[in-house]
Amino acid sequence: MQALIVGAGEGFSASFARRLSRAGHAVALAARNVQKLAPLAAGIGATTHACDASDPAQVAALFATPQAAGADIVLYNASFRVRGPVTELDPTGVRRTLEVCAFGAFLVAQQAAKHMLARPMTPRGRGTILLTGASASVKGYPRSAPFAMGKFALRGLGQALARELHPQGIHVVHIVVDGGIRSARRPDPGEETLLDPDAIAEAAFAAVEQPRSAWSQEIEMRPWVETF
Repeated sequence: MQALIVGAGEGFSASFARRLSRAGHAVALAARNVQKLAPLAAGIGATTHACDASDPAQVAALFATPQAAGADIVLYNASFRVRGPVTELDPTGVRRTLEVCAFGAFLVAQQAAKHMLARPMTPRGRGTILLTGASASVKGYPRSAPFAMGKFALRGLGQALARELHPQGIHVVHIVVDGGIRSARRPDPGEETLLDPDAIAEAAFAAVEQPRSAWSQEIEMRPWVETF
C-alpha cells in the first residue's frame, strides 16, 4: 500500500510517516521545502515532492506522480497562521492562512478522491483521507481569527466529504489535535501535559484501520490536563 503526507514536517506528520512505514506502507512526503524532509525520508525510504498545497497546478502535478496517484492513505497536514488584533491583521496574511488551512485541503482531497474513486471497491473501501485539525477547529480564540476561520472551514470540508464519499468507499477523518504537541523546541514539563506526536500517530493509524462498518468521521485527542 502507498501513503501520501502533504504538509510533511516534524511532529505528528513525521511520527505518522514512521508508523506507516513500520506497517509496510510506501510513503511519499510533500512540502514546500523538501530539504527539511531529507533525514525523515532517508530513515524510512520515503520519496519527497516539492508542492505548495494552495496552488492548484502544483497539487495537480503532485498527483500526476505515481507515488501520489496510487496513495491509499492521504494525510493533509499543511498549516499556516497569522495572529494579532482583528483591527491590525494584514489581509494578505489572513488570505494565506485560509489558502493553506482550507483551500489547499480541498485541492488535495479533490485529487485524492478522483484517484480513489477510479479504483475497484474492496472490503476495506477505496482509501482514506485524513485532515489535521486543531483546537481552533471547534473554538475561536482571541487574536487568532484567521486560524479559526481556516480550521473551521477545514472541519466543514471534512464533514461534507465524509457524507459524500463514505457511501462510495472513501473514509474521511478529521483529526482534532486539541492541545500543544511535544517537540524538541517544546519539551514536556512533565506528567504528559503535552500531546506525544507518536501517540497522535498511533490514534490516526487506528482510524485508518477501522472496518467500514464502524468508520469514525472525527476523532479528538488532547492531553489529560487539557480543558475543553
